[in-house]
Amino acid sequence: MKKTKSFHILVWVILGGTIFTRIASFMAIPFLALYLHNTQGVNPILIGLTIGVAPLVSTIGGFIGGYLTDRFGRKKVILTTIFVWSFVFIGFGLAKSIYLFIFLNALNGLCRSFFEPSTQALMIDFTEPDQRKRMFTLRYTAINIAGVIGPLLGAYIATVSSQSIPFFITGFMYCIYGGFLFVILNRYTMRQVISKSPVHIYQMLKIVSSNRALIFFILGAIFINIGYSQLDSTVPQFLEMTFENGVYLFSVIISLNAAIVILLQFPISLWSEKLSAVNSMTIGIVFFGAGYILFIFGTNLPMLIAAITVVTLGEIFTFPSMNILIDQIAPDDQKGTYLGATQFRNIGSFVGPIIGGWLLTFGSGAPLFGTMAFIVLISIVFYRAGDQSAESSRGVQRYGT
Repeated sequence: MKKTKSFHILVWVILGGTIFTRIASFMAIPFLALYLHNTQGVNPILIGLTIGVAPLVSTIGGFIGGYLTDRFGRKKVILTTIFVWSFVFIGFGLAKSIYLFIFLNALNGLCRSFFEPSTQALMIDFTEPDQRKRMFTLRYTAINIAGVIGPLLGAYIATVSSQSIPFFITGFMYCIYGGFLFVILNRYTMRQVISKSPVHIYQMLKIVSSNRALIFFILGAIFINIGYSQLDSTVPQFLEMTFENGVYLFSVIISLNAAIVILLQFPISLWSEKLSAVNSMTIGIVFFGAGYILFIFGTNLPMLIAAITVVTLGEIFTFPSMNILIDQIAPDDQKGTYLGATQFRNIGSFVGPIIGGWLLTFGSGAPLFGTMAFIVLISIVFYRAGDQSAESSRGVQRYGT
């Protein structure tokens, strides 16, 4: 039996930090839509704009951040971003104007788009290729461990104190993690592959945009994100409009979503290792669509539980496979750039809340969730096309002269 290699200590540090910071983030960001609704009286479309501005900014920021981490190193980008991010969350707690919230959430999206590709590229640097799918699975599990704790903790803190307190706590926790990373990253030599002839960002954009497989994967992810973005934007509003205890139900739904991932991620991951990444994606997308169909009938708690369970199964199959597909087509000295380029998928996370907010104005869940199910299922076409393109490229490289 082949012995499983242990991950490098820096991989475990990033995974542990993911749990720590995501607990903080889940205490605050999932409740931002409700916070704006309850404290500012903002309409659903403007709330959707506020929520969506973060992924809009990260669409461009992700590519720039990925390029910078390839050009100047993971450590510099990671440390700079985490401290700026901590002040962004403190700003959320102090903000009073809706326009300030829009500005701060734009910065939030920019920080995430710099931090995520940098930390993922760092973990790739310190992980053997045959271990990377399991590493991404662990990362996704870490996010969902935080997803169980964060929303319930945030709801409790907001109930017993001011609704702004979770934002202050989040900023403080990010600052602590930044200090820890400063110490630990300076203890190890980076293994990053840096090109001996670095190109300018506009040249890199041209290189990346010429990769047909990457373009198809990004387009598919845009459609998935349009649907998935509803969980943080229109679903909490839908629950508050439909049930008297909407805030409580939303915290239960989000925590249940994460708990199911923790329980089922590894069994499903071990089974799905027999499948190609694109087949895992296809299965997950079908679950996504079916889950949103069930949300149409979510007029009671059992049906809501059924809906979020099916959507969660879609997540388990889909999200780790997204990164694997990108890793398979990215050159070693451009991992950060390619992972950053995938942030263009956040176009879907920008338009999704706005489209969802508009559909929610019809006063029923049917137009919203029916449309989202259809949109998510379209992504299968793009992922299949991207996989075929990647296979063709590998064939040319293998047999070309």
